[in-house]
Formats: sequence, C-alpha cells, structure tokens
Amino acid sequence: MTVYRSAPPPHDPAESTARLPPIKRRRRLRRRRVMTGALALTVLLLLATVILVSVYTDAGFSPDGTSPASTSNRKVPASVRDGGPVIDLTGGGKLQTYGMPARTIALTFDDGPDPRWTPKILDILAKHHAPATFFVVGSQVARHPGITERIAREGHELGGHTFTHPDLAELPEWRREMENSQTQLAIAHATGGATRLMRPPYSSFADALTDKDWQTVQAVGAQGYLTVLDTMDSEDWKRPGTDAIVRNVTPEGDDGQIVLLHDAGGDRSQTVAALDRLIPQLQKRGYKFSTVSAAIGGQVNPAAGDDAVWRGRALVWTVGVADVVLAVLWALLITAGGLIVIRTLILFAFAWRHSRHRRGPDWSWGLPVTSPVTIVVPAYNEEKTIGPAVRSLALSAHPGVEVLVVDDGSTDDTAAAARQLGLGNVRVVRIPNGGKANALNAGVALSRHDLIVMVDADTVVEPDAVHRLVQPFADPAVGAVAGNVKVGNRRGLIGKWQHIEYVIGFNLDRRLYDTFGCIPTIPGALGAFRRAALTDSGGLSTDTLAEDTDLTIAIHRAGWRVVYEESAKAWTEAPATARQLWRQRYRWSYGTMQAMWKHRAAVRDRGPSGRFGRRGLLFIALFSVLLPLLAPLVDLMAVYGLLFLDREVTAIGWLTMLVVQVLTAVLAFRLDREPLRPLWSLPLQQIVYRQVMYLVLLHSAVAAVTGRRLKWQTIHRTGDLSSAPVPGR
Repeated sequence: MTVYRSAPPPHDPAESTARLPPIKRRRRLRRRRVMTGALALTVLLLLATVILVSVYTDAGFSPDGTSPASTSNRKVPASVRDGGPVIDLTGGGKLQTYGMPARTIALTFDDGPDPRWTPKILDILAKHHAPATFFVVGSQVARHPGITERIAREGHELGGHTFTHPDLAELPEWRREMENSQTQLAIAHATGGATRLMRPPYSSFADALTDKDWQTVQAVGAQGYLTVLDTMDSEDWKRPGTDAIVRNVTPEGDDGQIVLLHDAGGDRSQTVAALDRLIPQLQKRGYKFSTVSAAIGGQVNPAAGDDAVWRGRALVWTVGVADVVLAVLWALLITAGGLIVIRTLILFAFAWRHSRHRRGPDWSWGLPVTSPVTIVVPAYNEEKTIGPAVRSLALSAHPGVEVLVVDDGSTDDTAAAARQLGLGNVRVVRIPNGGKANALNAGVALSRHDLIVMVDADTVVEPDAVHRLVQPFADPAVGAVAGNVKVGNRRGLIGKWQHIEYVIGFNLDRRLYDTFGCIPTIPGALGAFRRAALTDSGGLSTDTLAEDTDLTIAIHRAGWRVVYEESAKAWTEAPATARQLWRQRYRWSYGTMQAMWKHRAAVRDRGPSGRFGRRGLLFIALFSVLLPLLAPLVDLMAVYGLLFLDREVTAIGWLTMLVVQVLTAVLAFRLDREPLRPLWSLPLQQIVYRQVMYLVLLHSAVAAVTGRRLKWQTIHRTGDLSSAPVPGR
C-alpha cells in the first residue's frame, strides 16, 4: 500500500505551518501531536476513572446475616456484651451503652434506599403513624436522593450503613473513614442533614460481637458515631414468609427492642406485608414506635454544614455520571456482541454461498475479456519496491498490458529503478508532488486504454492476476473490480496479525458486500476500472485521505456495479512495525470517516445513489467503523467481569466470542484456500491487536473533533515480500 506525502490543500490550516522556519514548524507540529495525544489520553483516563467509580459504588454485597464471623470475643468488654444495642465511644474513649425504654420499638431498615421497596415501606409506616430509622448505604443514597429526602421529610431517621456495604473489620482505617464520610456527604446532599448513627454491615447483637467487630466499633466511635446493633432479627433476608417474619420480631415481654429489617437487597414483599400486620398488633399491646435517637434522648439528623452539602452534591454527581457511563458501556457491549453475531451469521450464510457460486462449473462473467489494459502505478520514494512490482505487472499473462509508472516527485531513485528494468511495455512519467490521488488522475489521463488497473508500488501480482481482474468487465454494468490483496511479509507477529485481518476483515467481508452490491472500497493495491466509470464519478478526489473508498462510493452513486474477483491475487508489503501500522490505520480510519461524511447525502437520494447510501453506508458504519470501535469492549468488560463480577460467567462469555471469531477465521481461510497455521496467534491478536485498532479509531475521532488535518506520511519499506509465491521477485 503506497503511502504519500502530499502538499496540503490551499484551505488547510497546516499551510501556515509549512511556511514557518523548519525549527518552528517542527515545534508547532510536535505541540499539535502532543495536544491530540493528550486529549485522547485524557478521554481514556476519564473512562478508566468512571469505571473505577462504578466498580466502587456498585459493589455487590450479601445480606447482613449471611457473612461468617469469627467466634473469638475475649477483647470485647463484658459491659458491651451484656449491655444495650447502642454503643457510645464518642466521649474520648469513655464507654456507654443504651437500650430502648420499655414497650418502645425502634424499627430499623438496612441496605436501602431501594426505588421499589422503600416507598412501599414508607407508605406502611405512614399508614400506621410509626417512625423508623433507616440505615442507608451511601451509594444508594447517591442514586436515589429523592427517596432519601422523603424518609427525612416524613419524620424518620437516617443512619449510616457505609457507602458500599463492605465488612469494615477487613478494611484499613483510611477506607473505613472514607466509607462513613462519603455516606455523610450523600445524606447531606439529599436531606441537608447529618447523622451520628452508624450500623456496621454484617453486625447483629451486642453479645455476638467478636474481637474484629469490637475493633470496628472502636474505630467508628473514634470517628464520632454511635454504633447501633439490634436485639431482634426478622431474618427477612431469608424470605421465610410473612408469618415467620412477624413471629421473629414480636416481643414476648415488655422490653424495648431494636428490630432489624431490610428495605433493599431483593424481594421485600414479605417484609412489607409483615409490617402491615406487626405494627397494629404491637400498637394494640401498648407499644410505641420511635426512632433510635429519639428513644435514647439524642438529636435526630441535625443540620449538616454548607460545605458538606456542596461536597455531597459533587459526590452524587460523580456517581451519577459513572452509572450513566457504565450503563452506556454495557449497552455498547451488547451492541458489539450483537453486531459480531449478526456479522458472523451473515458471513456464513452469504460469503460461503458467494464462494460456491463463483467456483461452480457454470459460472462465468461472460465472453473472455482480452481488451488491452493500462496499469497505473503511482509511486513516491518507492526505490526498494518499484522494481519487483513493475516486473510482475509487465510480465502479466493478459494480452496488451501497458504499465504506466507515475513518479509523484520522489526524492530518491524511484523513476530510475523503474527505467532500469528495460521492459518495453513500461512507461515512466514524472510529475510534481501532489499526492496519490493527483498521481492516479495523471495516470488515468495519460492512459492509452479504456480498461485501467491501479496497483500500488509496493505490490506484486500473480501472473494471471490482471487477466482475471478484468474479466468482470464482460458485464457492461460493471464499472470497477476489487482484487484479492494478501500480505506478503508474514514472518513476524505483526505480519501474521495483518495477514489474518486481510483474510477475514477485508476479503471475507468483500464477499459479503459483493453479495449485497455495496463493496465500499476498491483496494489501492489492486483494482480495475472502466474509464467511463472514472469519468462519471469525477475521478479521484483530494477531499479525503481514503481516496480509494471515496472513489468507490462515487462509482456506486454514479450507477455502476462494483464487484469482487477473488481469483485475482496481489501481494503487498504491510507495515512491519507497530509505529508504521499505527500511522497507516490512523490514515485509513480517518479517511473512511471523511468519505462517509462526504457522501452522507446519498441516504436521501433516489436511484442507485440512494440504494447505496441506505445500504452501503449502513454496512460501512456498522461493520467498518462501529464494530471495530466497540469490539475491544468485549475484552475491557471481560476484565471488569473477571475482577468484579461472576468470573465463570464472564469467562464463558469471552470464550464464546473467541469461538465465534475462530469459526469466522476458519471459514475465511478455507474460502481463500489459505493454510490454517497462522491462526494459532488469533487469541493473542484479539487481546492485543484489537486494542491497538481501538486506540487508532479513538485517536482518529479525536483528531476529527479537534479539526486537525492529517497529511500523507511516508512509510518505511523494506522490500520484504517473502510470503508472495510470485516468480521473478
């Protein structure tokens, strides 16, 4: 694939840069590259931060009663084990415990607020005029501030239950502080109030405290909180039935109780039904209901400071943004998975049929095409590759081949290398440097024949490739033909990955596009055109960097058929280093986006242009832009799942996608009659190569958004076509 450096168009802002002295020009271009790279890096860092916030705030947890605890309690004071459920260590280490007054019930609800069950519980409490205390999870408060505000507005008390419901005994001190302080901020934002109450997750009765639990109680007290345990556990997290819940929390005597219930963490319909029975029953027995603080003579949710309200607002906003972004990522992941499955099914259904149809004994394009052909070879600084390329073209089996080498202002000996071949059917012309599209247009204008083949200067063709390539022109409706381009340097890992990509992503897809009549790109390495089709489409344009895609779309819109001839094979030198690969794919992806935008009006056209616009542009958008952009999410979310979700399910999902890719690869290699040996590197390609392509697309999108114009870059060529079985290289 020949890559050029072209002079910027007159309106290009880079033109002013070109007029600067060399040192200043390099500095300005370096600053632009740094700015674009920094913006792309910022986007990635923000995305990573958002995911980490979502991981932190969306951590799953089990109900309080299900966490196993140690049994050692030698460090727990006897006054705590035998004391009340409210433990106060806020007075400089002085220990006090409190219990509920006689015939006083403090209903407490953990793990909320929940958008479904908390409002139902509030309705029951309002119905029976029973205040309660809600020990809320801060991340849930951040997600449902309106429900939290209703809890406070209707006279109930709010207590902290940490921000993400971890086992505080297993956390370092800084994390304990963060869990509780962030919960305070979320409450402050939602209600304007604060709380002095805290219930550690996975706690229960005072006499069940272990040594680790006691350390947590001490740490919580040092932070200024009262630790609130319970005296009666409804065990509603087991969902034992309404009768069992009512039975579990019905006092036998007249002692006051702190009752543990849940308003989140699953189906709480039994809890709602039990409350509707329990509260009136206890009221008839003379019990009154109270919040915890009111029962022990404390202040219920004192006002929070303005700074806490503002910091809480920032925290809630961050959680909200993280939730939205993660939801979008999951939606995009589902979209990517759906596109992969749809693409695979379509490929298997149509590409296989396309190949069998073309290889059938009765298949023919029509009468043999023997018309003379001009082969245009644009070249810029291709001294190392021009010789083998031109020799393979000049010795083509097709009769009447003229090879026209257009030297686009090379600064090396490209033109001399072509002339030194001494081949009679080779012409060499030199023009001022103007870019690849300009060189090709010049070659078309100087061509002597109506059938024109375009081949890059780093590409060699099989002896019968040109003859096979022009056979579709037996059909007068065909205006352009795409050849089958293969990677000629496959010895390195990068070469193998590109070989796999060419066979799967280019040639297999091209069969699919051919079936639907919407091939989006005639590859610059090997393509054939009628002169009339080039004229009708306006020739090659300098408007975009993907001049081959731009031209192909224009030919479609002009009403010509574009087809694929798989038997016409050419071998090209792919980039051999990661840096060169990045630069090439950056240009390709950026140019494809430009071409799509340039021809966007086709979706509203009638006739051939409209048919291609509504079909071809959709295929390009879905399978050439959107799918490559989204495919890395399969790996990204797989890592997320392995770290934070069900590992077995995540592994099965990722391996399923890999199996789909392997099956697609095997189909593509079989259809192209390629050996399967390179596919051993496919899993690694999916993990590494796909991420690079994602970054390239992201970089291109950022460059497009920032308005940066990309110029043609010179790619270093080695002349390595060792995998190409072409004699006379």
